[in-house]
Amino acid sequence: MPQILSSVNVTVFGTASATPSSSRNHSALALRLNGDTWLFDCGEATQHRIQKSSVRLGKNIKKIFITHTHGDHIFGILPLMAAVLNGAGGMIDVAQDTRLQSSTTEEVQPLEIYGPLGTRAFIRAGSFYSYTNFGAPYVVHELRFPSDPSDGDYTELPLRLPERPGRNIAQTDGVWKDIFRDDIVSVSAAPILHSVPCVGFVVTELPIPGKINPKDYIPHLKRNKAPMSTMRRLQDGESIELPDGTVLHGPPRKPGRKLVILGDTYDPSPITDLALDADLLIHEATNAHLPGTDPRTKDGDTYEGVEAQSTSRGHSTPQMAGAFAKRIRARKLLLNHFSARYVDDGESEEAKNIMEAIRGLAMQKYDGPVVCARDFMSFDVELHN
Repeated sequence: MPQILSSVNVTVFGTASATPSSSRNHSALALRLNGDTWLFDCGEATQHRIQKSSVRLGKNIKKIFITHTHGDHIFGILPLMAAVLNGAGGMIDVAQDTRLQSSTTEEVQPLEIYGPLGTRAFIRAGSFYSYTNFGAPYVVHELRFPSDPSDGDYTELPLRLPERPGRNIAQTDGVWKDIFRDDIVSVSAAPILHSVPCVGFVVTELPIPGKINPKDYIPHLKRNKAPMSTMRRLQDGESIELPDGTVLHGPPRKPGRKLVILGDTYDPSPITDLALDADLLIHEATNAHLPGTDPRTKDGDTYEGVEAQSTSRGHSTPQMAGAFAKRIRARKLLLNHFSARYVDDGESEEAKNIMEAIRGLAMQKYDGPVVCARDFMSFDVELHN
């Protein structure tokens, strides 16, 4: 990657909760950072969704982040890995697999997978019992909760090529800080409350160069006959002393973009501090009370009843998502993970009215822009001023 992110793009592959429909697939989305693609969750048929999108299915997929191990969030990971890692079936001895000879793999960076306890065991067992041999390396890092074992693979199956040993990452002060970090972006995570152990991820672009005003610098550079390449160094925030003793300071860096991508949750409070001032919050809105809009609403239904039922199953309403967006001062809210009763065919008036009503419920609690996600929706996340 270059030293700045020229583009940050979100492409949604699945917006369904539990049961897919003709218009909604299981949970998955792609975050494209320049030329790299990171996936967040990988429900059933994710690779089919990718094939129908502008996202390339191949070596550009560098990382996969799993929020929790419910099937609608992880059942698509093995076939996708087989596609990305040149998988093949059969009984071949992996030690003799020509695709895995050191001359062909030593320079290949592994596909990195992050998820809670059980992610590694699921992948290892699935590939072992389906006799799937991957032709490129991968590694699974697990985010361990305090109640989890601190070490070990949590599976009786041994590690076999091309899997490489992964980290078991313990919490510090209740969160997993900087589980990945390079010169451009960092990823941190925190537990969020669901019916099973679940994780939310925060992707933060590191501070970027501030805007430079050439008029402040060019007279000094001309007087000292300094090369114009000096301007590039100043743009990067450096301080430079010129031959006449003048010291020029580059503009201070400004915060980069922050994206908060939550898994299923009825209360994401533990991630609040990491998520503050997000440019984009992606939050589930599984159930909604829509009298007069949703024809399946029963006479005795109330918002309080819908919220209580949703919470008891580990999920949120649009109002709950909106309230959290307000709490963290998010600049934009993207709702996803909708109940199968909310069909979004993009054409019928009923579907349009229902999704607009869901959006309106979130706006009761949050005064920023709210968007209801649709499968294949794709948009750029712009830098804020």
